[in-house]
Amino acid sequence: MRISKYHGTGNDFVLIEDLSDAMPLTPELVVALCDRHRGVGADGVIRIAPTPGADFFMDHYNADGQTAEMCGNGIRCLATYVYDRGLTAATEIDVLTRAGVKHLVLETGDGGVARVTVDMGPPALERRAIPMTGDPESTFVDQPLEVAGRVFRATAVSMGNPHCVLFLDPGEHPETVDVPTLGPMVEHRSEFPSLTNVEFVHASNGAIDLRVWERGVGETMACGTGACASLVASSLSGRTGRSAGIRFPGGVLTVEWRADGHVFLTGPAVCVFDAEIEPGWLAEVARTSPEVPAGARA
Repeated sequence: MRISKYHGTGNDFVLIEDLSDAMPLTPELVVALCDRHRGVGADGVIRIAPTPGADFFMDHYNADGQTAEMCGNGIRCLATYVYDRGLTAATEIDVLTRAGVKHLVLETGDGGVARVTVDMGPPALERRAIPMTGDPESTFVDQPLEVAGRVFRATAVSMGNPHCVLFLDPGEHPETVDVPTLGPMVEHRSEFPSLTNVEFVHASNGAIDLRVWERGVGETMACGTGACASLVASSLSGRTGRSAGIRFPGGVLTVEWRADGHVFLTGPAVCVFDAEIEPGWLAEVARTSPEVPAGARA
């Protein structure tokens, strides 16, 4: 099996080209590939597959082996891969995800793809769409949420996957927050039946600084859908306008919530290396590694 390692602002993925649709992924393989000690190491795995009605299908899995609906950084990695490898000569492509078809525009130059802009579609705020318990038609915008004895102002947003955006106090910076402790507390709250991604946000002067706890992964260097959710939540609460630079530990993304309601995400994607998986590797990993988490599913 040939694989490639890519990252978008530090959010890293194993990419597997499968245009013959002959290599379906299993939770065991995904967990093994993402293992940072026994495997390649990544936040997720993306199988690039064919699909009718779009140029490619992004078959995306989180590091715990569970399928994921959408990933803003991962889809930019896919776009960069297919252009640089000659799988398309187009600078505008459509990619099917589990959250629907996304339109991407590639900015190219002598060095290949410089940046990719993704039409992430409109955000969803109704509880039924996130999903979040309570009145299905109601929203949860700039509301109090108690976590470990502390009350945050919080907003729940879906960008094709669930997000809970927590706003920090004006003088507080995300680097001081105990994300590994607070993140899973919010991720597994009963209000989120499908779990949730969690953003810890400081918004001021037209910029957003944040750290993110990703559902099924843990803390990551960046999150594309999290950047979009954070901009939407910040704009709704009057903390920013409808566009901002989103500063993660892994780099900066640009997000714009346009007048038509769609959110556009722009940023780079970088190839780290290509490799081949040796025969028998997965069996050896299975023999020496902990079991796949009980919640993992194909």
